[in-house]
Amino acid sequence: MEVVAYYRVSTKSQGESGLGLDAQREYVKFAAEQQGWVVVAEYEDVGVSGSIHPLERPSGAKAFADGRPVVVAKLDRMSRDVEHIAGLMKRHKFRVATMPTADTLQLHIYAVLAEQERTFVSERTKAALKSLDVRAEAGDIDALHSIANREDKLRKGRSMLNRTKGHDTQRQQADVRAALVKDAIELCVLKGAASLQAVADCLISRGIPTARGGNWSPTAVMRVMQRLGLELKKPV
Repeated sequence: MEVVAYYRVSTKSQGESGLGLDAQREYVKFAAEQQGWVVVAEYEDVGVSGSIHPLERPSGAKAFADGRPVVVAKLDRMSRDVEHIAGLMKRHKFRVATMPTADTLQLHIYAVLAEQERTFVSERTKAALKSLDVRAEAGDIDALHSIANREDKLRKGRSMLNRTKGHDTQRQQADVRAALVKDAIELCVLKGAASLQAVADCLISRGIPTARGGNWSPTAVMRVMQRLGLELKKPV
C-alpha cells in the first residue's frame, strides 16, 4: 500500500535539532517495513501547535490532499483534539506507526480516553481544592490546617524558587534537552535495545550527540531515561 508520511513538531528548536523529526521518520520507517507500506511522499510542519486542525496546517493540508493514506508516528502528532481526529476519520484514511493495525474505532477510542484522562486530572484537582475551601469556610479544623499547610508550602516554594532560580534554569534546560531525545530513545527500545549500553550504541549509531556534544554512555542514558520516566523492556 502506498502512503504519505506526515511529521509535526510544535517548537522550532525541535525542528532545527532534527531529533524530533528524525525520530518520527524512524517510527514510520519501522512500521512501513513491518506492514509493507511504501512511503511515496513526506510532509512536515515545524513550529505548529497540535491544537491547530491538521487541514489548516501548511504541510498537513498538502498531505491529506494527496489522496493516499497518511501515516503519522504517533496519534498526537496528528492532533490532541478528539474532534479533529473524528472529523478526519470520516473523510480521510490515516494510519499511526505506533499502532499500525488499529482500526478507526480503536484510534477514536484511544483519542477519547487520552483526552478524557487529561480532563479528569484537571477536574479532580479543581474539585479537591474547591471542597477544601468550602470545608474551611464552614470551620472544619482539618481543612483549615490543610489550607494553612498548602499556603505555607507555596510560600516556601516561592522562596526556594527565588533562591534556586539558577538551578531551576539548569534543570529546565536539562528537561528540554532530554525531551528532544525522548522519541529517539523510545524508538531504540522499540527496535530491541534491551540494556543501557544497547540504547547508548543505538543513539551513537544514529549520530545523536549528548547535550555536551559527546558520545552516549550507559550512565548518560540512565540519567536521561530517569528524567523522562522511561524504562527498558523487561525480558519475557
